Amino acid sequence: MKETKYTFCRICESLCGLEVQLDDGKITQIRPDNEHVATRGFGCPKGLKQHRIYNNPDRLRHPMKRVGEEWQKVSWNTAYQGIGEKVKKILREYGPESIAMYVGTAAGFGVLHPAFAKGFMDGLGSGSLYASATQDCSNKFAVAQHMYGFPFTMPFPDIHHTDCLIITGANPVISKWSFLQVPNPSKHLKELEARGAKLFIVDPRKTETAKVAGEHVFIRPNTDVFFFLAFLNEFLRIKEVDQAHIQQYMKGFEELVALAKPWTPEYTEQVTRIPAAKLREMVKVYAEAKSASLYCSTGVNMGTNGALAYWIQECINAISGNLDKKGGSLVGMGIIDFPKFGKKNGILTETTRSRVGQFQKVNDTFPGGILADEILTPGKGQIKALFVTGGNPLMMMANAQRLRDAFGELELLVTLDILPTETASAGHYMLPCTTPLERPDLPFIFPLMLGLQAKPYVQATKKIIEPDAEQRDEATIYVELAKACGVNIFGSALAQKFFELAKKLHGLKQKKGEQKSLPQEFILSLLLRLSKQGGFNHLLNKHPHGRLRKAHQASSFLGERVLTDDGKVDLAPSLLLEASERLNKDFLKEIAELDRFKLISKRAVTTHNSWGHNFEEFVAGGRYTNYAYLNEEDMKRLGIEHKDLVDVSSKVATIRLPVKPLNDL
Repeated sequence: MKETKYTFCRICESLCGLEVQLDDGKITQIRPDNEHVATRGFGCPKGLKQHRIYNNPDRLRHPMKRVGEEWQKVSWNTAYQGIGEKVKKILREYGPESIAMYVGTAAGFGVLHPAFAKGFMDGLGSGSLYASATQDCSNKFAVAQHMYGFPFTMPFPDIHHTDCLIITGANPVISKWSFLQVPNPSKHLKELEARGAKLFIVDPRKTETAKVAGEHVFIRPNTDVFFFLAFLNEFLRIKEVDQAHIQQYMKGFEELVALAKPWTPEYTEQVTRIPAAKLREMVKVYAEAKSASLYCSTGVNMGTNGALAYWIQECINAISGNLDKKGGSLVGMGIIDFPKFGKKNGILTETTRSRVGQFQKVNDTFPGGILADEILTPGKGQIKALFVTGGNPLMMMANAQRLRDAFGELELLVTLDILPTETASAGHYMLPCTTPLERPDLPFIFPLMLGLQAKPYVQATKKIIEPDAEQRDEATIYVELAKACGVNIFGSALAQKFFELAKKLHGLKQKKGEQKSLPQEFILSLLLRLSKQGGFNHLLNKHPHGRLRKAHQASSFLGERVLTDDGKVDLAPSLLLEASERLNKDFLKEIAELDRFKLISKRAVTTHNSWGHNFEEFVAGGRYTNYAYLNEEDMKRLGIEHKDLVDVSSKVATIRLPVKPLNDL
């Protein structure tokens, strides 16, 4: 029997609406949903072929346990019992902090997965949480905590109404937007330019985005903070700010002015290589526009001074009057006021410091970069067991060999994933999880709870297909793991009993042979009803292509939803001011190293973080390996030919790669 179902993609933040064609319960084709209320018939190669990616010979279909050097299929009960016994032993001998969890990107694109993963750790009484977000975006969370009072307060450019947009260190045509749902970025950017808005793309190479629209402005890698400081310096020189507005809604302006004073466009040009005249032109366009916004992403986030750069960017948007302004930078509202709820209930606001390095938590997680140290360093709280959920740290973290050595010291390493991973290969148990197409869902926390969408809407999806073996959803797995470990999910005996009973009752309605699970649709429906969005099935049946929510409102954030103690945006947090004291030293280091090569990252549309490499079609032809890209002039100077092998070395390792010419550099 042939049928068509509607759903949405959960590979990245775009959440593109999809139309799925099935034949006898098997997916035969995935197409963009042309009737979707926001994504406008767009889909990328990953989303449209995801059923083929998941239907992979490598797919995890049963719980697996390492026995010696071999992996053996075991029952769920055997896996739960073995993991539970080991966890109980470690708890007795070393305490709860010795059990850690690493949360990967894949965990974030569902609603229930991250909540129940954290609930399991709360049940254990452990705060040893690590996250992939610390690799590429925690700078934004940390700055938001200090400027706005909550880490998930994320202003975003109002791209449908802005008159000037300056994008730094982002390539949305390939990677989509980060911290904002904008499907079909090419179309949005072309439309922005077509209506007369000015667009600048500040990047070390002429990216795919810069080729689609706007003007490319070259910047030397890892000098973004000096670009933003010079931008602030020039803006203050040519524009008289609204002092009354700043005094009413902000604090720390004088300290900000003092910080910017030395960083003139001529001075910073030495390291950024952005001509002073070009920077002044950009500032003039930004200052004279009726509305404008500065936006940055991972290219800035992952730099030496990612937090300082993002802070200065946010300050420029704020003091220019563009924060909380139509066409400027808006702060969305989800189906609930999640930042207010989180602040009130202590969610994402832990201030615990790590055992190694004394790093303070951001979003309740420690930096993934210290995970190996926390495993290898003896003492109270040394990690003895690790759960890796929806992530692959051996592919994501620097100095992977040391991390692999550290994993070898663990008494227990458990991975929850849809495929075997490099990390899983070093572990003791692999637990098979459902794919996004095999579970019901709502948009994840950013669009749902924070309103990080170019066009606000809400949508529900049922599971499209049944799992083909023993795969289970993560929420169900964590409830069962809590039971096996002798603890309560969310640290609540009542919650544990409720979810166990809910699973039992739901199991009575499930088909014979179907993996018993929590009533996910009921839980999601409860969330919708509590937020006055109607029930899950109502939303699904009445609005299969999504339902538009109220449009973003300007003038709804300042003085209303800023969560600092005094309700004002802090332009000069003491911690960031203190960190800025090293900028002179960093600037001089940049001058001393002007003739050195610098590495930057480059993504392909067929991959997403550590995903997609198991699908042969995406790594066919010349995509079978990674390349070191060099400008042809540099290749000639060095005597290097196309596909020659070169060594790229760091303090910890050397990799050998073929060279490809790329004159966009």
